[in-house]
Amino acid sequence: MEQLIQYVWRHKLFPLQELRTTAGQAVEVIDPGLYNTHAGPDFFNAKVKIGGTLWVGNVEVHTRASDWYRHGHDKDKAYDSVILHVAEVVDAEVSRSAGEPIPQLQLACPERIRHHFDELSQSDRYPRCKAVVRLLPRLMLHSWMSALQTERLGQKMEQVKKRLAACNGNWEDAFFVTLARNFGFGLNGDAFEAWAEQVPFRAVDKHRDSLLQIEAFFFGQAGLLEEDIDDGYYRRLQKEFDFLKHKFDLRVMDASRWKFLRSRPGNFPHVRIAQLAFLYYQERWLLSRVTEAETVKQVKDVLRSRVSEYWETHYHFYNASPWRTKSLSEFSLNLLIINTVVTFLYAYGHFKGDERMCERAAAFLEELKPEDNYITRMWAQVGLKAENAADSQALIQLKKEYCDLKKCLHCRIGYEYLKRV
Repeated sequence: MEQLIQYVWRHKLFPLQELRTTAGQAVEVIDPGLYNTHAGPDFFNAKVKIGGTLWVGNVEVHTRASDWYRHGHDKDKAYDSVILHVAEVVDAEVSRSAGEPIPQLQLACPERIRHHFDELSQSDRYPRCKAVVRLLPRLMLHSWMSALQTERLGQKMEQVKKRLAACNGNWEDAFFVTLARNFGFGLNGDAFEAWAEQVPFRAVDKHRDSLLQIEAFFFGQAGLLEEDIDDGYYRRLQKEFDFLKHKFDLRVMDASRWKFLRSRPGNFPHVRIAQLAFLYYQERWLLSRVTEAETVKQVKDVLRSRVSEYWETHYHFYNASPWRTKSLSEFSLNLLIINTVVTFLYAYGHFKGDERMCERAAAFLEELKPEDNYITRMWAQVGLKAENAADSQALIQLKKEYCDLKKCLHCRIGYEYLKRV
């Protein structure tokens, strides 16, 4: 497997015997080079002594030497800078585009590393590396968790950029779309994002001083005002939306996208939309208020939405329920800060070149309690317990981007597993 040979080269996990080219010249690997994930040779700027002469250049790695020709490298000038060709099986001589031969090193993958790799790649248990987690140095784990946290923030920032482009560069609108998605709390996340993308923000802005009209916009476009329900408030919203729909030529979402199965009443789409409507009504410049907040408490004060009077006694339009304030819980507020506020602080900080904003995003994560879900519980069982939200975000990244994709060769814990005796 080519990736495994690349891994052995990259981490210098060579067999103990002296290395020599197929022509018998001694090989000393000073620096294996920078691993390249794009087109071109596998490793850039390697430093290798061949026969006592120091060479600086690129290295290409294959399972079989003949792959050099199968991949067309002999005709590609981008590979003329290769100073050493490494292969597990040398079944052919290789040359540059002008015919000049390239030194080759036959490199076998140590059997223990291949065995450990097979254990990781073939196992269906989670986590596959649990045998070594408790044995690893805390400093190493802390370093890896920090890298995973930064990686996750970077991925979320890319999602923000896509939403920003869809919102014609309007940060407030992109923030609301992201917030709406996270108001779905997993089950209805996709539906909430699709709904928010259809909200005509400039049209709603003209009616933002009326909570009734905002609710008419929100519930109407969510497709939740299309039935014939004998309820006074419902009929008021229906009548208001009918006027707004014709005035602004609005599109209505298919109501079947909303999910209710195994959802608590407090998490019904109706309640969450009512909370968003109230928040949109009371906070005209929501993103600005959030980015100006210096503490988690201040952010929670901004997001601590409630609902209009009608929704204090309803979970949907069909019948009344006992009175409840239906404000966001501390648990919900924490998730919204983790998945929306922190993400936007980080993305907006990068956009503005404001390092303090990025640092505040990281500080918020370290202050918030860790998320309690099946992923964090799984890691806690093998000795990797999240102490705060920064840790839990790192563990989610580890599971989704490494464990689920079997990218053990790119994981620091996987590295420790592979090289163990």
